[in-house]
Amino acid sequence: MRAMVLDAGSRTLRLEPSKAVPDPDTGQVRVRVHACGVCRTDLHVLDGELDHPKLPLIPGHEVIGTVDALGDGVTTLKIGDRIGIPWLGWTCGRCVYCLSGRENLCEQAKFTGYTIDGGYAEFALADERYCIEIPAIFDDAHAAPLMCAGLIGYRALRFAQDARRVGFYGFGAAAHIAAQIARSRGQDVYAFTRAGDAAAQAFAQSLGAVWAGGSDTQPPDQLDAALIFAPVGALVPAALRAIVPGGVVVCAGIHMSDIPSFPYSLLWRERQIRSVANLTRKDGEEFFAAALQANVHTTVTTYDLADANTAIAKLRSGALEGAAVLMP
Repeated sequence: MRAMVLDAGSRTLRLEPSKAVPDPDTGQVRVRVHACGVCRTDLHVLDGELDHPKLPLIPGHEVIGTVDALGDGVTTLKIGDRIGIPWLGWTCGRCVYCLSGRENLCEQAKFTGYTIDGGYAEFALADERYCIEIPAIFDDAHAAPLMCAGLIGYRALRFAQDARRVGFYGFGAAAHIAAQIARSRGQDVYAFTRAGDAAAQAFAQSLGAVWAGGSDTQPPDQLDAALIFAPVGALVPAALRAIVPGGVVVCAGIHMSDIPSFPYSLLWRERQIRSVANLTRKDGEEFFAAALQANVHTTVTTYDLADANTAIAKLRSGALEGAAVLMP
Protein backbone atom coordinates (compact mmCIF):
# COMPACT_ATOMS: atom_id res chain seq x y z
CA MET A 1 0.00 0.00 0.00
CA ARG A 2 0.93 3.67 -0.30
CA ALA A 3 1.44 5.50 2.96
CA MET A 4 2.73 8.90 4.11
CA VAL A 5 5.27 8.33 6.88
CA LEU A 6 6.84 10.57 9.53
CA ASP A 7 10.39 9.63 10.50
CA ALA A 8 12.40 10.64 13.55
CA GLY A 9 13.92 14.10 13.18
CA SER A 10 11.69 15.07 10.26
CA ARG A 11 8.92 17.68 10.05
CA THR A 12 7.64 16.55 6.67
CA LEU A 13 6.14 13.30 5.48
CA ARG A 14 7.66 10.95 2.91
CA LEU A 15 5.67 8.79 0.53
CA GLU A 16 6.33 5.08 1.01
CA PRO A 17 4.92 3.52 -2.20
CA SER A 18 5.00 -0.16 -1.23
CA LYS A 19 4.55 -0.49 2.51
CA ALA A 20 3.24 -3.85 3.70
CA VAL A 21 -0.52 -3.96 4.25
CA PRO A 22 -1.08 -4.65 7.99
CA ASP A 23 -2.99 -7.66 9.30
CA PRO A 24 -5.58 -7.14 12.05
CA ASP A 25 -4.84 -8.47 15.53
CA THR A 26 -7.42 -9.83 17.96
CA GLY A 27 -10.29 -7.37 18.33
CA GLN A 28 -9.12 -5.28 15.37
CA VAL A 29 -10.47 -4.64 11.91
CA ARG A 30 -8.58 -3.59 8.82
CA VAL A 31 -10.09 -0.65 6.98
CA ARG A 32 -9.63 0.32 3.35
CA VAL A 33 -9.24 4.09 3.70
CA HIS A 34 -11.48 6.20 1.47
CA ALA A 35 -10.73 9.58 3.07
CA CYS A 36 -8.67 11.01 5.92
CA GLY A 37 -8.96 14.57 7.19
CA VAL A 38 -5.93 16.73 7.93
CA CYS A 39 -6.22 18.03 11.49
CA ARG A 40 -4.32 20.71 13.41
CA THR A 41 -3.29 17.97 15.83
CA ASP A 42 -1.29 16.48 12.94
CA LEU A 43 0.67 19.76 12.84
CA HIS A 44 1.40 19.48 16.56
CA VAL A 45 2.76 15.96 16.01
CA LEU A 46 4.93 17.03 13.05
CA ASP A 47 6.22 20.07 14.94
CA GLY A 48 7.14 18.09 18.04
CA GLU A 49 4.64 19.93 20.23
CA LEU A 50 3.11 16.55 21.08
CA ASP A 51 6.11 14.55 22.19
CA HIS A 52 6.71 10.79 22.16
CA PRO A 53 4.82 9.81 19.01
CA LYS A 54 5.28 6.32 17.63
CA LEU A 55 8.09 6.57 15.05
CA PRO A 56 8.10 5.90 12.20
CA LEU A 57 4.45 6.98 12.16
CA ILE A 58 1.56 7.08 9.71
CA PRO A 59 -0.44 10.14 10.90
CA GLY A 60 -4.14 10.81 10.45
CA HIS A 61 -7.09 10.33 12.78
CA GLU A 62 -10.11 11.52 10.79
CA VAL A 63 -10.49 8.27 8.88
CA ILE A 64 -13.43 7.09 6.79
CA GLY A 65 -13.39 3.70 5.07
CA THR A 66 -14.85 0.22 4.77
CA VAL A 67 -13.96 -2.85 6.77
CA ASP A 68 -11.68 -5.05 4.67
CA ALA A 69 -10.63 -7.80 7.10
CA LEU A 70 -11.53 -9.02 10.60
CA GLY A 71 -9.25 -10.07 13.43
CA ASP A 72 -10.11 -12.87 15.83
CA GLY A 73 -12.92 -12.08 18.26
CA VAL A 74 -14.53 -9.27 16.25
CA THR A 75 -18.29 -9.45 16.76
CA THR A 76 -19.79 -6.02 16.13
CA LEU A 77 -18.51 -5.33 12.60
CA LYS A 78 -18.47 -7.24 9.32
CA ILE A 79 -16.59 -6.93 6.05
CA GLY A 80 -18.01 -4.10 3.96
CA ASP A 81 -19.23 -1.97 6.89
CA ARG A 82 -18.53 1.75 6.41
CA ILE A 83 -17.01 3.22 9.56
CA GLY A 84 -14.97 6.08 10.91
CA ILE A 85 -11.82 5.82 13.01
CA PRO A 86 -11.41 8.66 15.57
CA TRP A 87 -8.49 10.06 17.58
CA LEU A 88 -9.17 7.87 20.63
CA GLY A 89 -8.09 4.48 19.36
CA TRP A 90 -7.83 2.26 22.44
CA THR A 91 -8.34 2.35 26.22
CA CYS A 92 -7.75 -0.18 28.96
CA GLY A 93 -11.43 -0.53 29.91
CA ARG A 94 -10.50 -1.20 33.56
CA CYS A 95 -9.34 2.05 35.17
CA VAL A 96 -11.46 4.46 37.22
CA TYR A 97 -11.89 6.71 34.19
CA CYS A 98 -12.98 3.96 31.80
CA LEU A 99 -15.40 2.53 34.38
CA SER A 100 -17.03 5.92 35.02
CA GLY A 101 -17.74 6.99 31.45
CA ARG A 102 -14.58 9.12 31.23
CA GLU A 103 -12.54 6.91 28.92
CA ASN A 104 -11.16 10.08 27.31
CA LEU A 105 -8.97 10.45 30.43
CA CYS A 106 -7.62 6.87 30.49
CA GLU A 107 -3.93 7.02 31.44
CA GLN A 108 -3.11 4.08 29.14
CA ALA A 109 -5.07 5.35 26.12
CA LYS A 110 -3.65 5.01 22.61
CA PHE A 111 -4.35 7.55 19.90
CA THR A 112 -4.84 7.10 16.17
CA GLY A 113 -2.14 8.75 14.09
CA TYR A 114 0.01 9.46 17.16
CA THR A 115 0.78 6.38 19.26
CA ILE A 116 -0.72 3.97 16.70
CA ASP A 117 -0.61 4.26 12.91
CA GLY A 118 -3.41 6.25 11.33
CA GLY A 119 -5.13 6.97 8.05
CA TYR A 120 -2.61 8.73 5.80
CA ALA A 121 -2.47 5.41 3.93
CA GLU A 122 -4.56 3.09 1.79
CA PHE A 123 -5.26 0.74 4.74
CA ALA A 124 -5.44 1.21 8.51
CA LEU A 125 -6.13 -0.93 11.56
CA ALA A 126 -8.64 -0.06 14.28
CA ASP A 127 -10.00 -1.49 17.53
CA GLU A 128 -13.58 -2.49 16.77
CA ARG A 129 -14.73 -0.88 20.05
CA TYR A 130 -13.73 2.56 18.82
CA CYS A 131 -15.09 2.47 15.29
CA ILE A 132 -18.06 4.73 14.61
CA GLU A 133 -20.85 3.99 12.13
CA ILE A 134 -21.14 6.81 9.59
CA PRO A 135 -24.61 7.88 8.39
CA ALA A 136 -24.98 7.39 4.62
CA ILE A 137 -25.99 11.03 4.12
CA PHE A 138 -22.34 12.07 4.63
CA ASP A 139 -20.06 11.12 1.73
CA ASP A 140 -16.48 10.07 2.45
CA ALA A 141 -14.77 13.44 1.94
CA HIS A 142 -17.34 15.44 3.88
CA ALA A 143 -17.55 12.87 6.68
CA ALA A 144 -13.79 12.84 7.40
CA PRO A 145 -13.59 16.17 9.31
CA LEU A 146 -16.49 15.06 11.48
CA MET A 147 -14.25 12.42 13.10
CA CYS A 148 -12.20 14.96 15.08
CA ALA A 149 -13.04 18.54 14.18
CA GLY A 150 -16.70 17.64 14.53
CA LEU A 151 -16.38 15.51 17.66
CA ILE A 152 -14.08 17.89 19.53
CA GLY A 153 -16.14 20.90 18.46
CA TYR A 154 -19.26 19.18 19.75
CA ARG A 155 -17.64 18.28 23.09
CA ALA A 156 -16.48 21.89 23.50
CA LEU A 157 -19.96 23.17 22.67
CA ARG A 158 -21.43 20.86 25.32
CA PHE A 159 -19.44 22.75 27.95
CA ALA A 160 -21.07 25.98 26.79
CA GLN A 161 -24.33 24.39 28.00
CA ASP A 162 -27.31 26.68 27.31
CA ALA A 163 -25.27 29.81 26.53
CA ARG A 164 -27.17 32.21 24.29
CA ARG A 165 -24.15 34.04 22.86
CA VAL A 166 -21.18 31.80 22.01
CA GLY A 167 -17.82 33.05 20.74
CA PHE A 168 -15.63 30.89 18.48
CA TYR A 169 -11.96 31.87 18.56
CA GLY A 170 -10.37 30.42 15.43
CA PHE A 171 -12.93 29.70 12.73
CA GLY A 172 -11.49 26.63 11.04
CA ALA A 173 -12.53 23.01 10.67
CA ALA A 174 -13.91 22.50 14.20
CA ALA A 175 -15.62 25.86 14.56
CA HIS A 176 -17.36 25.75 11.20
CA ILE A 177 -19.03 22.46 12.22
CA ALA A 178 -19.87 23.36 15.83
CA ALA A 179 -21.24 26.73 14.72
CA GLN A 180 -23.85 24.99 12.58
CA ILE A 181 -25.01 22.91 15.54
CA ALA A 182 -25.09 26.02 17.76
CA ARG A 183 -27.20 27.90 15.22
CA SER A 184 -29.62 24.96 14.93
CA ARG A 185 -30.14 25.23 18.70
CA GLY A 186 -30.92 28.94 18.50
CA GLN A 187 -27.57 30.11 19.89
CA ASP A 188 -25.97 33.27 18.53
CA VAL A 189 -22.51 32.69 17.04
CA TYR A 190 -19.72 35.26 17.27
CA ALA A 191 -16.66 34.40 15.15
CA PHE A 192 -13.10 35.53 15.90
CA THR A 193 -10.51 35.08 13.13
CA ARG A 194 -6.97 36.19 12.42
CA ALA A 195 -6.86 39.98 12.31
CA GLY A 196 -7.80 41.28 8.89
CA ASP A 197 -8.91 37.90 7.53
CA ALA A 198 -11.96 39.15 5.66
CA ALA A 199 -12.44 35.86 3.81
CA ALA A 200 -12.67 33.86 7.06
CA GLN A 201 -15.05 36.41 8.53
CA ALA A 202 -17.28 36.25 5.46
CA PHE A 203 -17.20 32.43 5.67
CA ALA A 204 -18.35 32.58 9.30
CA GLN A 205 -21.17 34.95 8.45
CA SER A 206 -22.26 32.69 5.59
CA LEU A 207 -22.77 29.98 8.24
CA GLY A 208 -24.96 32.25 10.34
CA ALA A 209 -22.55 34.14 12.60
CA VAL A 210 -24.23 37.31 13.86
CA TRP A 211 -20.82 39.02 14.11
CA ALA A 212 -17.31 38.25 12.84
CA GLY A 213 -14.10 40.12 13.56
CA GLY A 214 -10.45 39.80 14.47
CA SER A 215 -9.42 37.96 17.61
CA ASP A 216 -7.71 41.18 18.72
CA THR A 217 -11.07 42.95 19.01
CA GLN A 218 -13.95 42.80 21.46
CA PRO A 219 -17.41 41.72 20.26
CA PRO A 220 -20.31 44.17 20.32
CA ASP A 221 -22.09 42.08 22.99
CA GLN A 222 -20.80 40.23 26.03
CA LEU A 223 -20.62 36.47 25.49
CA ASP A 224 -22.03 33.75 27.70
CA ALA A 225 -19.34 31.30 26.57
CA ALA A 226 -16.19 31.35 24.47
CA LEU A 227 -14.71 28.31 22.71
CA ILE A 228 -11.02 28.58 21.81
CA PHE A 229 -9.93 26.40 18.88
CA ALA A 230 -6.80 28.35 17.91
CA PRO A 231 -3.74 27.07 19.85
CA VAL A 232 -2.90 30.56 21.15
CA GLY A 233 -2.67 31.01 24.91
CA ALA A 234 -3.04 34.78 24.66
CA LEU A 235 -6.64 34.26 23.60
CA VAL A 236 -7.59 33.02 27.08
CA PRO A 237 -7.43 36.45 28.82
CA ALA A 238 -8.97 38.02 25.70
CA ALA A 239 -11.91 35.62 25.96
CA LEU A 240 -12.26 36.23 29.69
CA ARG A 241 -12.66 39.93 28.92
CA ALA A 242 -15.43 39.08 26.47
CA ILE A 243 -17.62 36.86 28.69
CA VAL A 244 -20.22 37.76 31.28
CA PRO A 245 -19.86 36.95 35.01
CA GLY A 246 -20.57 33.24 35.41
CA GLY A 247 -19.49 32.59 31.81
CA VAL A 248 -17.08 29.90 30.66
CA VAL A 249 -14.00 29.82 28.45
CA VAL A 250 -13.42 26.38 26.90
CA CYS A 251 -9.94 25.56 25.57
CA ALA A 252 -10.62 22.95 22.91
CA GLY A 253 -7.14 22.17 21.56
CA ILE A 254 -4.84 19.34 22.57
CA HIS A 255 -1.95 21.83 22.55
CA MET A 256 -1.82 25.54 23.31
CA SER A 257 1.00 28.04 23.70
CA ASP A 258 1.57 29.33 27.21
CA ILE A 259 -1.23 31.39 28.71
CA PRO A 260 0.11 34.80 29.78
CA SER A 261 -0.56 36.08 33.28
CA PHE A 262 -3.69 38.14 33.73
CA PRO A 263 -5.34 40.03 36.59
CA TYR A 264 -7.57 38.03 38.89
CA SER A 265 -10.38 40.50 38.16
CA LEU A 266 -10.83 38.84 34.73
CA LEU A 267 -11.60 35.50 36.39
CA TRP A 268 -13.53 36.81 39.38
CA ARG A 269 -17.33 36.72 39.60
CA GLU A 270 -17.42 32.99 38.89
CA ARG A 271 -16.02 33.00 35.39
CA GLN A 272 -14.54 29.61 34.48
CA ILE A 273 -11.71 28.22 32.35
CA ARG A 274 -11.77 24.57 31.37
CA SER A 275 -10.13 22.29 28.83
CA VAL A 276 -11.41 19.56 26.52
CA ALA A 277 -9.46 16.30 26.43
CA ASN A 278 -10.01 13.81 23.62
CA LEU A 279 -13.50 12.31 23.24
CA THR A 280 -15.68 9.39 24.25
CA ARG A 281 -17.76 6.91 22.30
CA LYS A 282 -20.85 8.56 23.76
CA ASP A 283 -19.70 11.84 22.20
CA GLY A 284 -19.70 10.07 18.84
CA GLU A 285 -23.25 8.81 19.24
CA GLU A 286 -24.57 12.19 20.40
CA PHE A 287 -22.63 14.21 17.86
CA PHE A 288 -23.79 12.33 14.77
CA ALA A 289 -27.39 12.56 15.98
CA ALA A 290 -26.94 16.32 16.44
CA ALA A 291 -25.19 16.68 13.07
CA LEU A 292 -28.08 14.97 11.30
CA GLN A 293 -30.62 17.13 13.09
CA ALA A 294 -28.69 20.31 12.26
CA ASN A 295 -28.12 19.21 8.64
CA VAL A 296 -24.40 19.89 9.07
CA HIS A 297 -22.39 20.43 5.90
CA THR A 298 -18.61 20.44 5.97
CA THR A 299 -16.56 22.59 3.63
CA VAL A 300 -13.57 20.61 2.34
CA THR A 301 -10.69 20.76 -0.12
CA THR A 302 -9.51 17.34 -1.28
CA TYR A 303 -5.94 16.25 -2.02
CA ASP A 304 -4.30 13.08 -3.26
CA LEU A 305 -2.53 11.09 -0.56
CA ALA A 306 0.87 11.97 -2.06
CA ASP A 307 0.06 15.67 -1.64
CA ALA A 308 -0.30 15.46 2.15
CA ASN A 309 2.58 17.90 2.72
CA THR A 310 0.85 20.47 0.51
CA ALA A 311 -2.39 20.10 2.49
CA ILE A 312 -0.49 20.45 5.76
CA ALA A 313 1.23 23.61 4.51
CA LYS A 314 -2.15 25.10 3.57
CA LEU A 315 -3.47 24.37 7.05
CA ARG A 316 -0.37 25.82 8.69
CA SER A 317 -0.65 29.07 6.74
CA GLY A 318 -4.35 29.55 7.47
CA ALA A 319 -5.17 29.40 3.75
CA LEU A 320 -7.86 26.72 4.08
CA GLU A 321 -11.59 27.39 4.23
CA GLY A 322 -13.01 24.55 6.28
CA ALA A 323 -10.91 21.38 6.20
CA ALA A 324 -8.37 19.55 4.01
CA VAL A 325 -9.07 15.89 3.22
CA LEU A 326 -6.72 13.29 1.71
CA MET A 327 -8.32 10.82 -0.70
CA PRO A 328 -6.15 7.66 -0.90
